[in-house]
Amino acid sequence: MTTELRASRRTLLGGIAATPLAGCIPAGSAIPASPALTQGPSLDALAQGTGRRFGSAISWNTRNRDSGSVQNPLYTELVLAECGIVVPENEMKWQRLRPAPDVYDFKAMDGIVRWARQHGLAMRGHTLLWHRPKWFPKWLNDYDFGANPVREAERLVTEHIRTVAARYRDEISSWDVVNEAIDHDSHGTLETSLSRAMGSPEAVLDLAFHTAREALPGKQLVYNDYMSWEPQHKAHCNDVLRLLEGFRKRGTPVDALGIQSHIEMFAIDPATGVGPYAEREWQRFLDEAVAMGYKLVITEFDVKDKALPGDIGVRDTKVADFTRRYFDLMLDYDELGDILAWGMVDKYNWLQGFAPRDDGLEVRGCPYGSDFEPKPMRNALAASFTAAA
Repeated sequence: MTTELRASRRTLLGGIAATPLAGCIPAGSAIPASPALTQGPSLDALAQGTGRRFGSAISWNTRNRDSGSVQNPLYTELVLAECGIVVPENEMKWQRLRPAPDVYDFKAMDGIVRWARQHGLAMRGHTLLWHRPKWFPKWLNDYDFGANPVREAERLVTEHIRTVAARYRDEISSWDVVNEAIDHDSHGTLETSLSRAMGSPEAVLDLAFHTAREALPGKQLVYNDYMSWEPQHKAHCNDVLRLLEGFRKRGTPVDALGIQSHIEMFAIDPATGVGPYAEREWQRFLDEAVAMGYKLVITEFDVKDKALPGDIGVRDTKVADFTRRYFDLMLDYDELGDILAWGMVDKYNWLQGFAPRDDGLEVRGCPYGSDFEPKPMRNALAASFTAAA
């Protein structure tokens, strides 16, 4: 579909730290009704009308994994009511899954898989390698690779991917193989203990994808990164394109680009009344990515509302408007697959701690408020999915 056709169609259409879930609900337990149950078709049902699925990141608390109790029944019901697919927020990352070189801890991830299977939810995998020293476990940053560092680094990476893939390959069809591998300052790929041992970051990334392809035949392999359509992301988008071009030139088996979509209103554009967005530049980026043969996945959607005034009604309206504009554009791409929010309820969203507002008010960047009531953002998503169908 050409850029001109996409623009015309948009004009025509009107232009988490997720809360922990428990494994099962005891027979006879009273579950409070989620407000989502009264809202008509779920977001997932509406997304399926476009050939996609909608879902959310979730977390797990291993303390109650065998108790058969619901830790947060409202949140559990909300996810079940609105979502067709879930993704672990942290439970598959090296820090949680591999606390030591020779130790794997699958308890939390197994709990999520068991719960999703029980309730008929699909799953995404996030992530086999977050190639960023800040998010490596300490043991990996400090690791002694010995007399043959290349071979030892290759062993660590391939063993990890093969072990995790073997455990969950039957449950997960789309995998974030590598997450955020670009240096913000140099605009090249990040150096880590693994890349220094192997000779280059590209050697590590290529090994990760080739190992994943061997271990996960027929599964979607994704490179995931945080770019989105704000003007300040232009340089990073160009860096991502260079990385994607390199993958293709080297024959690295990457199927899709994961677009995190933590969209941000860092300022207010007087012309639109919402955050500034570089629509044409963003389209150019997406067009170049899909022209290389990459599919697209929205992997971590939410909205940073830091620039908006404190008034909740104003904020929610502006966030919904920004959301609708973004999804009306994104849904024009046939290459776009599943859409996942990074949490469904404001008070559990990671932005409360990671990108707090200067006025100390709660960030309102999720489809549901902390009272579990649907917000205008939820309606904006529903409207975009309905129009795209």
